[in-house]
Amino acid sequence: MMRNWFRGSTVIVALAAATVGAVVSVAVRNTAGQGQDQGQAPRPAQTPDGRPNFNGVWQVNNEAHWDLEAHEARPGMVMQEGVYPYEYARVPAAPVLALGAAAGVPGSLGVVGGDGRIPYTAEALRIKQENAENWIDRDPELKCYLPGIPRAMYMPYPFQISQGTDKIHMTFGFSNAARVIHLNDVTGPPDYTYMGHSVGRWEGDTLVVDVTYFNGKTWFDRAGNFHSEDLQLTERFSPMTPDAIWYEVTITDPETFTRPWTI
Repeated sequence: MMRNWFRGSTVIVALAAATVGAVVSVAVRNTAGQGQDQGQAPRPAQTPDGRPNFNGVWQVNNEAHWDLEAHEARPGMVMQEGVYPYEYARVPAAPVLALGAAAGVPGSLGVVGGDGRIPYTAEALRIKQENAENWIDRDPELKCYLPGIPRAMYMPYPFQISQGTDKIHMTFGFSNAARVIHLNDVTGPPDYTYMGHSVGRWEGDTLVVDVTYFNGKTWFDRAGNFHSEDLQLTERFSPMTPDAIWYEVTITDPETFTRPWTI
C-alpha cells in the first residue's frame, strides 16, 4: 500500500504541475489498504454495474483546509512582535495560545484556478478580511459545527465512501458529518442545511455532483473564506489510479463572488 501511495503521489504532483494557470485541483488518496494482508485481493477498479469504484476510506493530499489561496507556512503563535513579516504574525489572544501547535499553518501554493485569487466582491472581501482577523471567534470549525461542502472534502481527516447504484454515502471523521449524493430523481424541495443537497450523475467515468440549498453558515477554510446561502457547487470526482481520485469543484455565488471559480 505504501508503494502504491508514493506512486500515486507522483501522478498527483505531475497533474497539478500541468494545470498551473488553469485549474489546480484537490487530489484524494485511498487509505483503506494500509495494513491489509499481502495476499488479500485488491479492491476492484469497477463496481458490478461498471462504474468507477470509489468505495473505501480516503484522505486529501494538500493544505486547502488552512487556506485555499497560496500562503506561507506560519506558526500557531508568535510571542514577540516583528519577528515575522507577514500580516498574521501578531501575538495571539489567549484562546489561540491555548491551541498551541494546532493553530500552525503549513505553507501551500494554493488550489484556486486561474490567477490563484478568489474573486470576491468588494464588500465580501471586507468581510473575509474581518473573518481572518477574528478567526478564533468566527470559524465554524472551531465551534465543531458541520463543516459543509466542499470543506469536508479536504479537511485533514479520513472519510469513507459507500457507493450504491442510486445513492453514494460519505461519512467524515470530523463532527460526525455525513452527506448523501442522490443518483436518482428527488421529489420535493429539500431544507437548507450545512452540508447542502447533493444530486449526482455519471459523465463517463466522472461523477458530477450539483450541490445546492446551503444555509450559508460554513466557511471554505481557516483563512476566513466564506460564502452565502446562494452557494451552488458543481463537483467532479475522476479516478486517477485505483488509490487516487482527482477532485474539482466549481463555485458559484453571485452574492459573494464576481464570477464562478474553480479549485
